[in-house]
Amino acid sequence: MKVIICGAGQVGWQIARHLSGEKNEVTVVDNNPDLVRRATDTLDVQGIAGFASYPDVLERAGARDADMIIAATYSDEVNMVTCQVAHSVFSIRRKIARLRSQSYLNAIYSDLYRRDHMPIDVVISPEREVAEAAMRRLFSPAAFDTELFFDGKAQLMGLRIEEDCPVLNTPLRQLSDLFSTLRVVVLAIRREGRLFAPEAGDQLFEGDEAYIFAPLEDIPRSLEVFGKSQKKQERLVIVGGGNIGLAVAQAMETRGTRTRTKVIERDRGRAERAADALERTIVLYGDGLDASLLNEAGISRADAVLAVTDDDKTNMLAAVRAKAAGCPFAITLVNDPTLLPLMEPLGIDAFINPRATTVSSILRHIRHGKVRSVYSIGDAEAEVIEAEVMSTSSIAGSAVRDIDFPEGVLVGAVKKGDEIRKPTGGLRIEAGDVIVLFAMADDVARVEQLLQVSIDFF
Repeated sequence: MKVIICGAGQVGWQIARHLSGEKNEVTVVDNNPDLVRRATDTLDVQGIAGFASYPDVLERAGARDADMIIAATYSDEVNMVTCQVAHSVFSIRRKIARLRSQSYLNAIYSDLYRRDHMPIDVVISPEREVAEAAMRRLFSPAAFDTELFFDGKAQLMGLRIEEDCPVLNTPLRQLSDLFSTLRVVVLAIRREGRLFAPEAGDQLFEGDEAYIFAPLEDIPRSLEVFGKSQKKQERLVIVGGGNIGLAVAQAMETRGTRTRTKVIERDRGRAERAADALERTIVLYGDGLDASLLNEAGISRADAVLAVTDDDKTNMLAAVRAKAAGCPFAITLVNDPTLLPLMEPLGIDAFINPRATTVSSILRHIRHGKVRSVYSIGDAEAEVIEAEVMSTSSIAGSAVRDIDFPEGVLVGAVKKGDEIRKPTGGLRIEAGDVIVLFAMADDVARVEQLLQVSIDFF
């Protein structure tokens, strides 16, 4: 597959890394020569320095025979024009654009993206993706990472293993014997910074980070098994009233939950806009790092604080100050992945990485066809993939134990009709089943071959 990626920033670089690693022909375009040089020096990609919306630049990037274009520059307008040029001049079949401005995303204007208007096949909104990720974190306070699968009927959760975990030092194979009716699978473990797919004889140790997968109805019992508990979030303080903070507050209002929300915003204009847009949420104008303002917001009585300003350090410090004031649960927005190792030492319970969230969303649409969902774990170290098994797939008709999965691949669950089944060696995978797989980054290409869902196939 030949792909042009416009924008060599964090998101564009990660997408290029994924696709080039899977032996696709990738060309990166950016008007910053240094970013282009970084991509070509570190990845197996071609690079073109220039404005992505210029036809001659796209021509040099190979747009005449490209299969897909991904417009992920920092400008919404450049991304939109790039997709228009890709369609009108070069007839590129699939066009994906990242758009930030909420005005472009209003549902009443969705007709704008028809093929005879502004031909964009997939619109990715980082702010909306991050707001949805924040909501998932808030409703899963026991987890530092979480994602839904099977149309919301199953959940991936990242759990920190503490000293009071009931299954500490227990071989994973014994979990099935001890909890025979529980459909939970440990898909991955991060130990001393290294992520790996565990084997049946591996044990969980204090300090590990375990990624578990289970149907929603089995989540409460699964959390108990791993020494966690679910607590309802009835009081929430949001630091940052921009697009993300506002979206979360609005979602809290529209969900009809009993959660009482307060928003702190230091920019007067944004604070006024948030106050106008919200009905039952109190908006406080001021600095989220101000201890007196946090006290006014009732931080000591809050169940959770969500820090989502546009500054990583502000978010982290606000979370630390909120925890010091007595707030039991803190979530921060962190753009810089090099800051992630500081989360645990600072006592921050969960984080949202916008880059990883956006990359996951784009990958979901790149791997179209029978792939239904893709979630990127860590710094693009691994993926959790949900896909329908095709009749032409080599795994159709085979028992799980007989499938030649790479060593870094594990099956999380198999959905047969409306029933979610825990994978066992004797479980037979049939055409039409929907399967969730964990795969280390180096094994993703092999997984796609097994599932036969590459774009070339379609």
